Amino acid sequence: MRISVFVPVLVLLLAGVAVGQADNPNMGTWKLNEAKSKLSPGATKNNTVVYEAAGDSIKVTVDGVDAESKPVHHEWTGKFDGKDYPVTGDATSDMRSYKTIDARTMELTVKKDGKVTLTGRIVISADGRSRTVTTSATDATGKKISNTAVYDKQ
Repeated sequence: MRISVFVPVLVLLLAGVAVGQADNPNMGTWKLNEAKSKLSPGATKNNTVVYEAAGDSIKVTVDGVDAESKPVHHEWTGKFDGKDYPVTGDATSDMRSYKTIDARTMELTVKKDGKVTLTGRIVISADGRSRTVTTSATDATGKKISNTAVYDKQ
């Protein structure tokens, strides 16, 4: 292929990816609103969640505290296509998938050693200024845990 054709096509492709991610209402920094959230006792609090472009993928960075108030930090890079992608830094999971349902809704699945340990739904408000993450999980002892975390866009 001639370089004079290849370069413009590549530029258009990369611009399309950037525009598509910029239109995604999940993108940006989200801060936990504890007053509006309903977290189970001892649940990990994901205080800040950041969604950012990483090439043609999305990088999700989570910072918070665990049940013992120790800091947690984990990262996931992948696409919102329902496929599993590796998680780093999270002792409770090794794979995660996000699946877009509609413009404001995603499903979340978290796995450890091939076993689903958490499922959830992420819904962005109509005004795009908050999001609600509803999850169901099973802890290491087999106890069922349900949480509703509300985040404000920063």
